Amino acid sequence: MKDKVLKILKENKEYISGEKISNILDVSRTAVWKNINSLKDEGYEIDSISRKGYKLVSSPDILKYEEIAPYLKTENIGKNILYFDTIDSTNKKAKEIAETSPDGTVVISEEQTAGRGRLGRNWSSPKGSSLLISILLKPEIDPSKVSNITLVGAVALVKTLEDFEVKGLIKWPNDIIINDKKIAGILTELSAEINQVNYLVMGIGVNLYTNTEEFPEDIRHKAGSIFSETGKKINRKEFTGKFLNYFEKYYNFFLGNNYKEIVKISKEKSILIGKEVRIISREDTYEAKVLDVTDQGHLLIEKKDGGIEEIYSGEVSVRGKNGYV
Repeated sequence: MKDKVLKILKENKEYISGEKISNILDVSRTAVWKNINSLKDEGYEIDSISRKGYKLVSSPDILKYEEIAPYLKTENIGKNILYFDTIDSTNKKAKEIAETSPDGTVVISEEQTAGRGRLGRNWSSPKGSSLLISILLKPEIDPSKVSNITLVGAVALVKTLEDFEVKGLIKWPNDIIINDKKIAGILTELSAEINQVNYLVMGIGVNLYTNTEEFPEDIRHKAGSIFSETGKKINRKEFTGKFLNYFEKYYNFFLGNNYKEIVKISKEKSILIGKEVRIISREDTYEAKVLDVTDQGHLLIEKKDGGIEEIYSGEVSVRGKNGYV
C-alpha cells in the first residue's frame, strides 16, 4: 500500500487530495494518512495543505524500486526488488528466497552486518554509502559454464563507471580497481546438481561515497570508493539503474554464448595483463606472469618454468607481486 501511495505522489507533480488517493486505491482516507506518515518517516518530504492535499517535495537517497525505476530499462533484471534498510547479507537473503522468487529478482540493502567477499573475507560497507546488491539468476545452462559468469558483473560495473566518466579496471575475475584501490567486489554463489543449475546468486558491493578514514585501518591501503579516489559523489539511484541495465545486456550475451564482447572488454579493462603476479591457491602459492584473458574468460598465465596454464574463476586468489595489484 505504501509503495502505491508513493507511486501516485510521484506521478502527480501538483497537490493531490487524500480523498482522490483513497478513491484510486479503494482504501480509507485514514489509511492514506497513515501511509503518508510512514513515507515521511522513511525520509520523504511531503507537503500537505488543507483542501489541496499532498505533494511530494523530495525523496531520500535510498534504493527502493520506486527510486531506481526512472533509470531502469531492463526487461527482466530488477523488475522485482526486495529492499532492506539493514540486513546481515543480501546474498544470504537471495538464497533464502531463491525457490519462490522469479529469475532476475534483486535484493538491495542500505547496510550489511555480515557482508562477505570471496574466500570468506569481510566486506566493509558504512550505511547509505554503498551499493549492496544481490541478483538471483536461474539460467538454463550446464554447471560447467558457470565459472566465468562473474566477468559479466565486472564488465557491467566498468561500463557503468564509464557513463560517469570514471575509469575502473578489472582485477580478474571479481574486483574493480581505481587508483590501485579496490572499490567494488563480486561474490557469485551457485546451487546446482550434476547437469543443471538450480540458481545463481551474484552479490555486488560498490563503495560509492565512503571516505578513506571510514575504512578499517588494516585495509585503508587497498580499499577505496569512487568518491575517495575521484572526488565524484555520483547519484546512487542512477548508478544502480544503469548497472542493472548493463548487467542484463551482458548477461543476455552470456546466455546466448556470445562471450566475445565480454572478453574483449575484460581484456581492455584488465589491470593484470602483462603483470607479474602471485597465484594463491589452496594447494600452492607461486609467481607467474599474466599473458591474457582467454576466449572462455579464464586467466592465461606463464609460470616461472615456462609452462602456460589457464586459471579458472573461483580456483585462486590473485595478488600483485608487490601488493594488492
